[in-house]
Amino acid sequence: MTDPDKIAQEKKYTGPAIDIAIRIGVIALLVVLCFQILRPFISLVIWGAILAIAFYPACRRLRGVLGGRDKLAAAIITVVMLLGIILPSVRMVGSLVDGVKYINHRIQSGEMKMPPPPDGIDKWPFIGESLKSEWYEASEHLKATLTRFKPQLEAMSLRLLKSAMGTALGLLQFALSIIIAGIFMANARGSGNMATDLFVRLAGERGADFADISAKTVRNVVKGILGVAIIQSLLAGTGFVVAGVPGAGLWAFFCLMLAIIQIGIFPVVIPVIIYMFYTASTLTAGLLTVWLILVSLLDNFLKPILLGRGAPVPMLVVFLGAIGGFFSMGFIGLFVGAVILSLGFKLFRVWLDDLSQPNGQAANLNCISSEEV
Repeated sequence: MTDPDKIAQEKKYTGPAIDIAIRIGVIALLVVLCFQILRPFISLVIWGAILAIAFYPACRRLRGVLGGRDKLAAAIITVVMLLGIILPSVRMVGSLVDGVKYINHRIQSGEMKMPPPPDGIDKWPFIGESLKSEWYEASEHLKATLTRFKPQLEAMSLRLLKSAMGTALGLLQFALSIIIAGIFMANARGSGNMATDLFVRLAGERGADFADISAKTVRNVVKGILGVAIIQSLLAGTGFVVAGVPGAGLWAFFCLMLAIIQIGIFPVVIPVIIYMFYTASTLTAGLLTVWLILVSLLDNFLKPILLGRGAPVPMLVVFLGAIGGFFSMGFIGLFVGAVILSLGFKLFRVWLDDLSQPNGQAANLNCISSEEV
């Protein structure tokens, strides 16, 4: 083959390869630029999609009552959700401020007294004697003790202030996510079709089933984890308010956070009960104790019911995905982790069913139910 023929042959193959490489490079650059532009809004959009999926059944029912007016139903749901965020937040902040003012006034006036340490506390291993000494000093000279620990208290106050600012920013972002969710619900048909098309594009004929699994998993996490946490914190907060616990809104907020991350509300409930037995009447403290114990155990009954009802995968898969996602990705991982683990579980079951088919045909994805495990 002559040199001109070799050059022509090389151009025949290198020309299309260069064209493809340039096109891939341009597409990759476009994707990177789009990601950079949308990066500040990604978490808001994800949260908006999660909230839209969770509340769309209610929006659909309301749409039927309103004669099929999608936008009006979405607007009403959005306003209700915003009020559900704003009003408790204002109440919580007001209760926190009142609680801080109350404690500061009691300390400055000398009215706040710590009870003396109980008998036998000095027999506790390792910390008993030092704890009794510090406790006794605080019960006799509270202001002097607080002055001695002023640097530690200031550092703790600074951390609390940063946490409060972060919480306020999170509430603002959550409010924006609610508005985005309202837009998604107002255009539910188009948004749902686009999501289904994306899953079909990625997963082929099973894409529609995977889209349905994702939606059901998000709803189950909202009901089984967030829903139970909200119910527990509201009931505990009601008990705090009725019993006259100072800073009831703050303690209810702590209950909400601990319930969401699956620690439970006992770390808040136990100190409150001890405080009430020292400061309130025995009847009030006893009734509050019974109420808070019942509220603390409530998740053991509600969570299996709400997480497992209509679940496309076993409840344990959703629960492990939510908790693992939370520890690896933060709060939004409650939903992302549950969805990812649910899809992975389904793919694993489909793979097993494909192996069991005599002709290698894929099993029907819908034959797997949460009752099998």
